[in-house]
Amino acid sequence: MSVTQQYLAKGKQIISIIAEQEPLIREIAQLFANSILEGRMVHMFGSGHSRMMVEEMWPRYGSFPGFNPIVELSLSFHNMVTGANGQRQAMFLENVPGLAARILRNFDTNEKDSALVVSSSGCNVVPIEMAEEFQKRKIKVVALVSKKHSEGSTSKKSDGRKLTDFADYVLDTGAPLGDAMIYLDGLDTPVAPGSTLGGVLLINCLKAEIAQILHDNGKSPKVLSSGKIVGEQRAVELFESAYDEHAHLMAKLYENVGPQNAAR
Repeated sequence: MSVTQQYLAKGKQIISIIAEQEPLIREIAQLFANSILEGRMVHMFGSGHSRMMVEEMWPRYGSFPGFNPIVELSLSFHNMVTGANGQRQAMFLENVPGLAARILRNFDTNEKDSALVVSSSGCNVVPIEMAEEFQKRKIKVVALVSKKHSEGSTSKKSDGRKLTDFADYVLDTGAPLGDAMIYLDGLDTPVAPGSTLGGVLLINCLKAEIAQILHDNGKSPKVLSSGKIVGEQRAVELFESAYDEHAHLMAKLYENVGPQNAAR
């Protein structure tokens, strides 16, 4: 088999692993949809390359309001690689205790909210503490990890606990230990990771299920759509109304920020 054929074959295995999680996907979709139906939001967090899952959920074509994409550039701004804003700093900050609490200090959360925290290994400090902080606020947490990679990795949190220890639900990308899936003859370092493939599949399965629930409950989502599908005028109307709805939902996350909410 060529390396392309090998990767595609492993991709099919990942699809099978995602398919096995359908009952869990639907249960989590109901949790997230309930938050949106209550006029609240689903908080999304991922550092490093996991930020891609956050932005895959919202905002982009085929997506709709209801999600709070928490993306800290200091943890996920990759294109500089070295020098100022380089990867060394980002990977260092990803394991600084207390940063997650400082990030969430910006938001007035509610027990009707829900959260998705993404980390392939589930072993870096900030994603773990983010889930821990959400649970302190009595918010249900979904962890999106690569189970084999997480189980074979060591937590960088001082107490040894991982993201999955602070999750009410756990979704598995199906990627292998180490993430990369293709071995070349004479090269001991595999290439071509699989966690993004599995993560995007999970995100879009959730998105579709949530949209179905919202639609069935009389709250049809304002989906960002191409003018080639719905017509240019309708596309503009959806764009404006979706972003307006997002702004109104976000406003609720700021209206009571302050010490009176510190224990929430």
